[in-house]
Amino acid sequence: MANSFSDYLENKVLEHVFGGSAYSAPATIYVGLFTADPGESGSSNEVSGNGYLRQSMAFTVSGSAAANTSAVEFPTASGSWGTITHTALYDASTSGNMLAVGQLTASKSIGTNDVFRFNAGDFDITLD
Repeated sequence: MANSFSDYLENKVLEHVFGGSAYSAPATIYVGLFTADPGESGSSNEVSGNGYLRQSMAFTVSGSAAANTSAVEFPTASGSWGTITHTALYDASTSGNMLAVGQLTASKSIGTNDVFRFNAGDFDITLD
């Protein structure tokens, strides 16, 4: 699901590995939904209003891949969220730093009373 690390995370990894600056992973990772590509800064196109809230997501790492350990369900939409095309991972439930961004395999339109859900293992991050 995540197609690339954000500029923020790329810089933190470089500073950690090559610059000797410690980087502490966030205690909790949150997934956000987007109606268009937020780019590597994650500063635009996130769903807002109508009951939307970022959701926490835990991962299991195996080799060069990570996947969500359990299902993640967003609150029932109280109005239209639009068509979800991208997701991003953050280090905070609001604002914060974007860690990675990716495009959905298939876009999903979310209207009133719809629920957006990732099943366990459906959100994958692979490094090669």
